[in-house]
Amino acid sequence: MALIGRLFVVAFGFLMACFVAGIIVVVAVLYPEISDFGGQIDQSAVNIVLGFGFIFISGFALLPALIVVLLTEAFFIRSVLAYAVGGAIVGAACYLGLVPFDPDTMHFQGIVRRHMEIMTGAGIVAGLVYWLIAGRSAGAWRERSRPLPPPPPLPSQSRQP
Repeated sequence: MALIGRLFVVAFGFLMACFVAGIIVVVAVLYPEISDFGGQIDQSAVNIVLGFGFIFISGFALLPALIVVLLTEAFFIRSVLAYAVGGAIVGAACYLGLVPFDPDTMHFQGIVRRHMEIMTGAGIVAGLVYWLIAGRSAGAWRERSRPLPPPPPLPSQSRQP
């Protein structure tokens, strides 16, 4: 029963981490555009970018984030640093998954440094959000509950049953 509850906590933590990472990506991508136009931006562009941001983060991050979650659950890793580093790796993997790779020269074509930094930073914050929700108790579902201590002895003046 504890495993089923843990699965719900992990899913909720993942969705909240994706939501926060999506907000970070959208704000970071739109910031230059908003500052150039004096604060006026087309509302349909905002809606498209918001939808794309959340779908992009949750869809592309699912498999790498699942690997990080499985490792931390299996090895009882509860360190905030582990989740921040795992989030950075997942964010970088999401970005590099969309950049064309040239196998002849063994390097990526067209990496935009700012976009890589945005995705890595969003991954770090997403890892921290996941740690706050689910990571602090990673692997707790596998621990056995402690037996209750025995009750205190009855006073000497009481009736024995």
